[in-house]
Parts: sequence; structure tokens; C-alpha cells
Amino acid sequence: MVESEAASTPEPPSKEELRLAMKAFRKRLKLTRLDDESRMGHGPMSSGQQSRIVAITPPDQFSKAVWQELARQGKLKHDRGGLYSLVES
Repeated sequence: MVESEAASTPEPPSKEELRLAMKAFRKRLKLTRLDDESRMGHGPMSSGQQSRIVAITPPDQFSKAVWQELARQGKLKHDRGGLYSLVES
């Protein structure tokens, strides 16, 4: 029974995994915003609007447990529909 108990309780994500996940999240958010700003109507000769994107679907190379742990730690905010946003500090 000890083996089944250990198998049912997954280990929490490591500090390194959380660090890499935050780095990947920030990069994905930055690229998503840049992509939004580069579309028609947001050019240098237009009104110069900035992207209004504040939440994204986190990169899928990390497990859901990683994103939940970052939200629990207060580094990310879990929004509706599986979206996460950065917590402004």
C-alpha cells in the first residue's frame, strides 16, 4: 500500500521547474503582445495603440500543477477559461 500512496501523491514542482515556467510564461506573454501590436491598425503611422492582452494560456510544455503552484504562490493569477496573467508587484 505504501507504493500506491506515493504514486497517488505527485511531487510538487521543483524550484528550477517553477523558474523555467515563469521565464517561458513571460516570453510567451511578450511575444503574444508583440504579435497583437504588429497587426494592421497598430502600426507606427496609426494611433499607436498598445496591446490590451493581459492573460494567456500558459505554455503546454509544463504541467498544470506547475501553473497552479505559481498561482498559489501569488506569482500568477488564474483567470477564467484556463488563462493566467502576471501579478503586478
